[in-house]
Amino acid sequence: MTAKTTVQPTARLIEVFSAIQGEGLNVGTRQIFIRFAYCDLRCHFCDSAHTWSAPPTCRIERSPGLRNFEIHSNPVPLPILVEWVESQNLPCLHDSISLTGGEPLLHAAFLKEFLPQVRSLTGLPVYLETGGHRPEQLAIILPYLDSVGMDLKLPSVSGENHWQEHAKFLQLCQSSHLEAFVKIIISSHTDPAELEHAASLVADVSSNIPVFLQPVTPLAASEQLTPEPILAPTPDQVLMWQALMKKFVPHVRVIPQTHKMLNQL
Repeated sequence: MTAKTTVQPTARLIEVFSAIQGEGLNVGTRQIFIRFAYCDLRCHFCDSAHTWSAPPTCRIERSPGLRNFEIHSNPVPLPILVEWVESQNLPCLHDSISLTGGEPLLHAAFLKEFLPQVRSLTGLPVYLETGGHRPEQLAIILPYLDSVGMDLKLPSVSGENHWQEHAKFLQLCQSSHLEAFVKIIISSHTDPAELEHAASLVADVSSNIPVFLQPVTPLAASEQLTPEPILAPTPDQVLMWQALMKKFVPHVRVIPQTHKMLNQL
């Protein structure tokens, strides 16, 4: 009789580190960030294009917040990642674990095995940062999440178009009574009609879902992904667009990328 062999789940990572969350509903809180490799979107404003593919190595912070990184090989076995997160989890320091990327839901099968273990060992809530375009993969890990930040991609800004997927994604969060919010990147190219569409989409799911408008942070010339630079909107545009969306949903806040202001990169 042949003995069964079990394949150890692995994930391809970019980095694991401790920092202050700079965006959305959890802004200002301290999190353990697990940044996954791979993304199937190609947003024009992306400041993490290095996550679109998987490097041969990843970097792991030895001491929370000190940026004393060690280099390890990809892919990373599940027990090793659990050990790394445990070593970051100093008493009373972190508010939650952030799954970011890239697109973490491309690792849904891995996360289904990983999240129950890491939640049990650390006692920390799990927060998912996602492009919000993969509802089928979200369904796989919903029981192990505490909150979700969904990027809603405006075609005029991102070059991506996923209205139907966004609606399904938000409805799945709402049906599961999962805390969720929507983040929308806005730029000088934003089409106000798309913002109205986005607000209507959110309101159709629940008017209680908070929306965060995030003015794009212009990229350095060497990092620009389009011939024409993606520029931030004017203050007048931001005020006008917030007022437009508040006709549909009451909770619309404007918050830039505060972690860049704090140099918490």
